[in-house]
Amino acid sequence: MTKTIFMIHGNWCAPWCWENYRTFFEARGYHCLTPTLRYHDADPQAPPDPRLGTTGLLDYAADLEKELRQLDHPPIILGHSLGGLLAQILATRGLAQAAVLLTPAAPAGILAFTPSVLRSFGSVQSRWGFWRKPMRLTFAETAYAVFNLLEPGEQRAAYARLGYESGRMASQLAYWFLTSHPASRVDERQITCPLLVIAGKLDRITPASVVRRVARKYQPHVTYREFANQAHWVLGQPGWQEVADYVADWLADLAPAKS
Repeated sequence: MTKTIFMIHGNWCAPWCWENYRTFFEARGYHCLTPTLRYHDADPQAPPDPRLGTTGLLDYAADLEKELRQLDHPPIILGHSLGGLLAQILATRGLAQAAVLLTPAAPAGILAFTPSVLRSFGSVQSRWGFWRKPMRLTFAETAYAVFNLLEPGEQRAAYARLGYESGRMASQLAYWFLTSHPASRVDERQITCPLLVIAGKLDRITPASVVRRVARKYQPHVTYREFANQAHWVLGQPGWQEVADYVADWLADLAPAKS
């Protein structure tokens, strides 16, 4: 098994979100790559690039595929949230030796609407034309949906680092059933690498009930693990080390490591 991990961040984030995981895995001999999704390198306090609003899910996937094809060998792909869905798409293209999906967004075919999800995106859904504009959640929505296990001061600090996200991408995830060719469609028959899918029982924006259905889609290549004490922000909330330890143990069990 490769010792290279390709870490894909999620909505509103940038490579900074991998600070804990990068330190954790580099200490265990892994080479960690942390790409930036298109237009996510902007100052979060500055106005967003207007082109972000019309950037689609497959635009992100195409950018990442170019980076992956420059590597000497397929890496482990580790994705969080939106990054977890992108990891699924890239795995169908034979670009992963293994894939780890942390609280992943669901592909087409899995309805992800729950009361907590609808509450999380209330301000976005009520904004006409959100599907073609940069968007982000309010602080109250983010504290509820993403950072609900952090202390109030930590929530404020983390929110200050979040940028904008693509409205088009969000609409492709939420309303995949409105088109005959959803951008978020994943052909599970094309994924043959080992998969680890992780959910948090306290997750409000990618609920465990939805993530379980994501995992069932990929049987028999999948290992599913649900953490009772975790919510969405498995990258930095209390107990994140337990999740990282589980990922490291799962990877170690796959095969003898090589550089």
